[in-house]
Amino acid sequence: MNGINVLTDTNIIIYLTNGNNDVANLLSDKKIYISEITELECLSYKELKNEDLKILNNLFEEIVILKLNDEIKKFTILLKRKYSLKLPDAIIAATSIVFNYPLLTADKKFRQIEELNLIYFQI
Repeated sequence: MNGINVLTDTNIIIYLTNGNNDVANLLSDKKIYISEITELECLSYKELKNEDLKILNNLFEEIVILKLNDEIKKFTILLKRKYSLKLPDAIIAATSIVFNYPLLTADKKFRQIEELNLIYFQI
């Protein structure tokens, strides 16, 4: 995958691993990044089956996982306080802002964040 860089939210990764063709087509020419919080959310899902775990691990070998750093922490705090976000959402949004990658998500609550370059995927 090459082309435009895009940070994908957890819900997009879930749709992709569940075989959503619309998401797959949307991402086909993109370089995919995720926050490490997305990796944690996906892998810690209580009802994750072994087959799904294999799919996720294969996917995570192909994409770039962005680690938390001091700048992301700073923006996370700012966004959490300003928009009353849940901590994982604030981390994902902050990662998108710090790296200047658009965030691809199906989560409406990200639309309130003025600082975010958002690609909203409607189900």
